[in-house]
Amino acid sequence: MRRENLFSGIYPREKYLARIRPFYDSDIVKVITGIRRCGKSFILRSVMNEIAANGIPASRIIYLPLEQRGYKGIRTPEDLEELIAARLSDDVAHYLFLDEIQNVRGFESVVAAYAAEGHSIFMTGSNSYLLSDEISTRLTGRYLSFEVFPLDFREYLEMKQFRRRSIDPDVYAEFDEYVRNGGFPKSLEFEDLNARQTYSEGIISEIIKKDVRSRRKITNLALFERIQSFLISNYAATFSLAGLMEGLKKEGFAAKAATVRGYIEELRMAKIVSECNRFDLKSRKALKREQKYYLTDLAIYFALNTDNRISYGSSLENLVYVYLVSNGYQVSIGKIGRLECDFIVRDRMQGYAYIQVAYTLHAEDPEATQRLREREYRPFRDIRDGYPRYIVSLDRHRDQQEGVIHISAVDLFLGKVSIGRSLILNP
Repeated sequence: MRRENLFSGIYPREKYLARIRPFYDSDIVKVITGIRRCGKSFILRSVMNEIAANGIPASRIIYLPLEQRGYKGIRTPEDLEELIAARLSDDVAHYLFLDEIQNVRGFESVVAAYAAEGHSIFMTGSNSYLLSDEISTRLTGRYLSFEVFPLDFREYLEMKQFRRRSIDPDVYAEFDEYVRNGGFPKSLEFEDLNARQTYSEGIISEIIKKDVRSRRKITNLALFERIQSFLISNYAATFSLAGLMEGLKKEGFAAKAATVRGYIEELRMAKIVSECNRFDLKSRKALKREQKYYLTDLAIYFALNTDNRISYGSSLENLVYVYLVSNGYQVSIGKIGRLECDFIVRDRMQGYAYIQVAYTLHAEDPEATQRLREREYRPFRDIRDGYPRYIVSLDRHRDQQEGVIHISAVDLFLGKVSIGRSLILNP
């Protein structure tokens, strides 16, 4: 008998399902990563729904939610193997779904053994552990990682519609709400902004407690919190380790550079921030200095800061960055002599595009508008190749000049426009 759904009421995030779908029947282990509460478990359940809808009987689908009641006692490889073995119904390939696998220390050997027998395995877990050297060593060549982000703007609107929530006819008003609320899926259950921010604060506290402090002993909590506050408050700004070290010294912190770098890496591993390095267009080399850090979700900033005013310049740049990387593109900051191009984007087909991000190209008077436009267009003039060049802004009317394509950020996020010849976004 065909079973259409194992789980009901789940919004299917097609952007991620489309990437995982070709590997449903493969014995390559599918690892779903991402910041806590971004919806990894629901993607796992969506995959299960699709497999069941394809005619696979429930007896061949094994789901182990290892953080739920009844499963928390599963802590060793032996426990895990015994649990799985008890659910194998016959001598055929099964689909194993292991949710929050980090609760089982040494799970890799069990996962590798069942994958070698031809079972299709999907798993989620704490990023700080799933991205560790240990899993990379024990499952080398046997797994693929799929990174999930909180809802993008299009998904945000689609989930509101899925949940039968009211949507403002003015899409820009919805965008303002999205910037403040962020894209953690469960936050859409709360109508009140304060409730959503309280929820986001709880998420960040949980991440720090479970994904940072439990993985690495933070010897100087005050220093760690100061570095965390600095990165979160200065998202999308040029970062200098030397500058941060000097600032910490003035504040009375006697910190070593290795310790500071280690704490930053912990924040990156927990997916709170993402590092974007520079690429020098003249030397064609990546530069490991003056990088930028972007937040995985803007709710992280608004949850931890009392100032709820939106800085649209940095916020929009952050959103464009996350949008691009969440769609699978490689992103760098472009250095062109003394000038900077916000992003150089490369897709899997080796298609390139150059992107400048600006809140608006219109100022208070014509002279100021001309200066603003000159600042945004100037970096493109030193780019000699023929790859597409774009300015992304929140303007509702386009300003096409010098072969540069001006597009609306909202249209980009909704998939109404495309970037580059091979950087195609589906409508």
